[in-house]
Amino acid sequence: MPLTVEPILPRFGAECSGLDLTKPLSPEEVKQVTDAMDTWGITVWRNTGMNDEQHVEFSRNFGYLERVPQREDMKMRLPFRELFDASNLNADGEITQDPAAIQYRKGDRLWHTDSAFMEKRTSYSLLLAHEVPDEGGETWFADTRSAYEDLPQETKDLLEGKVGLNSLWWSRKMAGADIADEEIEARPRARHPLVHIHRGSGRKALFIAAHTMDIEGMDKAEGRKLIRDLIEHCTQPQYIFSVKWHAGDMVIWDNLCSMHRGGEYDYANKKRDMRRTTVREGTEPRAMDLDDPFTELFASSPKVVDIQNARASGR
Repeated sequence: MPLTVEPILPRFGAECSGLDLTKPLSPEEVKQVTDAMDTWGITVWRNTGMNDEQHVEFSRNFGYLERVPQREDMKMRLPFRELFDASNLNADGEITQDPAAIQYRKGDRLWHTDSAFMEKRTSYSLLLAHEVPDEGGETWFADTRSAYEDLPQETKDLLEGKVGLNSLWWSRKMAGADIADEEIEARPRARHPLVHIHRGSGRKALFIAAHTMDIEGMDKAEGRKLIRDLIEHCTQPQYIFSVKWHAGDMVIWDNLCSMHRGGEYDYANKKRDMRRTTVREGTEPRAMDLDDPFTELFASSPKVVDIQNARASGR
């Protein structure tokens, strides 16, 4: 059965159906998915019926999968290191009560792109819902290609050649964590151009969001204002839509032409079990690169957002 695509916005986002994602896909079917992603940036797949193993295997069609940080004393809730736990649950599957884990997750409600704080960027993220709250908890998406195209030419000229400095801990600070700038600057920050050509479509896109702390070569106050202004520009109503989740739904988004953020819900009382795979940019077809940059990064987490320590203790 051929892929069916129903656009959500005129140039961004589509609901897709017609493929059984629980079974191995043919090369032609994989191309149908990547063509849809190149065109729409976000694809929504309802009621997939996928389990964890099928989720991981399907994701491998698109490249090398990043792996969650590893600690000898950490209890893993999920069965594969390729699954990032995007839930509000602890290692025992209960709603976490740990302040550091709660504070860390607040950053997910800011507009961001996954893993922009790493030198090796993420292309696709594939998020599968296992359990969702009855109210809230949607995910919002923003179109950074159309937003770039609509910028005044003088702003495009200003951005040409500019490089953003990106930090995971900066986005956590922006979400309310008590982390000093000096502590952030003492840790690695990833350099990425603010504007790049999206390979799949040939269109230019902004690559900027909550992880972007400063702009190289610009005064801090001036650069941070520009970052805020660009995020506000990208998240105007004409560029955004939200997805209301049901168990079994999957959304694939291309971090290189979009931003996203989680919606509010009753975090303290309602379970939201979401599991994500992430594909490293430039590894298509599947690579055998087995490095593990996330373990090193999270080993130096500021205490106030040390989600790994929370998981190790099962809180």
